[in-house]
Amino acid sequence: MHIVVSVILLISLVLFSNVISHFIPSIPVSLIQIGLGLVLALFSRFSIPLNTDWFLLLFIAPLLFNDGRRFPKRELWKLKGPILANAVILVFLTTILGGLLFHLVIPTMPFSVSFALAAILSPTDPVAVQSIAKKTKLPEDVMHIVNGESLINDASGLIAFKYAIAATVTGVFSIKAATLDFFYISIVGFLVGLLLMAIILFIQNWLYQQGINDLIFNTVLQITTPFVIYLITEDFLHASGLIAVVTGGIFAHLYGSVPEQGRPELTLVSEKTWDIIIYILNGIVFVILGSELPFATNHVISDNNINTLLAFGISVICWLILFVIRVLWIFGYQISRAIRGNLEDKKFPFRNSLLAGLSGVRGAITMAGVLSIPLTINGGRAFPSRSLALFIAAIVIIISLVVATITLPLVSEDKTPLLTRASNGSDVEETAGKRTASYVSEDQARIYIMKLAVQNIEENRRPDNTKEAYDLILDYQFMIRQLEIKNQSDSKTNSVIDDEVALRRVALNGEMKSLRQLFSKKEISKSAYLIAYKRLDKVEKRLMKVASGKARVNNVQFQKIVRIKNLILMIFNRRTYKKITDDLSLIQREGFKQAISELSKYFDRKDIVGSRFNSQSIYHLVVHYRNQIEIAKAHSKKISKAHNNNMQNLRIKALAAQREGVQILLEQGEIDWAMAARLRQYINYSEAVLIMDYQNEE
Repeated sequence: MHIVVSVILLISLVLFSNVISHFIPSIPVSLIQIGLGLVLALFSRFSIPLNTDWFLLLFIAPLLFNDGRRFPKRELWKLKGPILANAVILVFLTTILGGLLFHLVIPTMPFSVSFALAAILSPTDPVAVQSIAKKTKLPEDVMHIVNGESLINDASGLIAFKYAIAATVTGVFSIKAATLDFFYISIVGFLVGLLLMAIILFIQNWLYQQGINDLIFNTVLQITTPFVIYLITEDFLHASGLIAVVTGGIFAHLYGSVPEQGRPELTLVSEKTWDIIIYILNGIVFVILGSELPFATNHVISDNNINTLLAFGISVICWLILFVIRVLWIFGYQISRAIRGNLEDKKFPFRNSLLAGLSGVRGAITMAGVLSIPLTINGGRAFPSRSLALFIAAIVIIISLVVATITLPLVSEDKTPLLTRASNGSDVEETAGKRTASYVSEDQARIYIMKLAVQNIEENRRPDNTKEAYDLILDYQFMIRQLEIKNQSDSKTNSVIDDEVALRRVALNGEMKSLRQLFSKKEISKSAYLIAYKRLDKVEKRLMKVASGKARVNNVQFQKIVRIKNLILMIFNRRTYKKITDDLSLIQREGFKQAISELSKYFDRKDIVGSRFNSQSIYHLVVHYRNQIEIAKAHSKKISKAHNNNMQNLRIKALAAQREGVQILLEQGEIDWAMAARLRQYINYSEAVLIMDYQNEE
């Protein structure tokens, strides 16, 4: 029961961290998760006893497999030499040189532990690397190299780490044995990953041909793949399960499978399922990191006779060592490229090296690995300097995140927040899709295609589908206005709100004028008059609050109260209820007509400059009142099948107009293929929901 509660608590904190990140986007969500884990540990003494084997299996295997699945094929082949050099040679150089320097800084830490610590600090967070590379506008080849190495240096770093840990646990170290073992576990892991992935794809294709093409079955089969590959490689062949899962992921990405090609919905579902899994696993790792900080600090003080401040200083030095090694390596690569005449930017090569060094943000893999350090070695003695290694790794992760967060705004004009591997999917996609100056933004593109959809609905509006047309137009207008306000400055947003309040007051005066006329002519009852008057009075008071900045326009609460009163009245007096509802329907129809009339008169006044008002605000308000008129006309009618058919037909035509809009933007060079794909995917999702709704109604 304890593990179940712990898992629920960890997932809840991951969700809460992303809520906080929404309101404080300048702080990477990884730091927020670390902070939440720290608070949890301080106030509840929360901790999770970690086992090396299941931690590597549960966290690292799916993370590395997912990295392999999303490996950039074009960049891998074009820059395979430099990428592999960074991912393998740089990792081992960091392990050896960093380990030696770590031992000089921390003499009490054994060589093998220093090597293990340097090895696990070598892998970089791929999403953070990509985020920094795009913001700082690194040369294209340098950007591809740091992106590519970040996706495969996890495996090489973890192999070096695992071997160093094994040397510490057993107390045996042989260069010859280490070299042979390295080649065995690497080559066999590579070959087994290829073979097992090929077998799994063959089985999946065979099952598909036999008619076993269930969507959920195939998705679950894909999700279990990295665990199967890792277990078979590690437990039966004693090779590197880490290399095997990376290789398997890359192989699956390169060749795919027949079910995926024949069933695009399988690709969509499996991708989103993977997003959810990676989202949870990465978040949990950082929360655990935060919860382990107090534990690591206490052990540093008690077991290593070193105070926390000194340990922090050592951590800073370790980060500087890693940073310098990385900068010098990238600088050497750029110099060699410049000598060969292949480097475009020869003016500031060292600046690019510094930025590439800054991209070395450590993340989930580093923490997942260091937390898997065993508690004891052979003979039952405690693992030497375990707590100090854990503390240094945690602080280096935090330092790399904080330094990147602080320095990015200084070196980049792009002020969007730093993304890390623990960032949610939508943020990653949004940043990955940032436009250059020659393209419109994704929000602008969505506004354009939605306006085309509204125009199409207007063209297809007929007397028998007027209500449905206005319903749909109102939905689109709401989304358009949200996107427009999102992309406006605070001053422009306030101006739009002020204009809308002014227009609503004009319309409200029209509604009040119509209500008084109906009551004076005795066309409505006193009860209906009082109900309508109270509603309008509530709206007016709320508008006054909005004008003063204390509230927003929202009639939902009052409408709920009115519905409750009407329900009680209907139960006890059906005849009176019918009279009142008929009167209220009349009040709405005439009031909304008068509101539109008053708005028209308002814009005809010579002292009013109509051009200063936001056209979307005007159109939204007019459509709102027209929609309410149609609702009032049909207040006594039940929603019929014809209503649903009308709505479905209009939605289908609107989606077709949106698709056409995407093609227009693409042909005119306003968007690129990547954005067009995302916009089309959004439209496809909308169409899928439409089909599901139709099937549910049937």
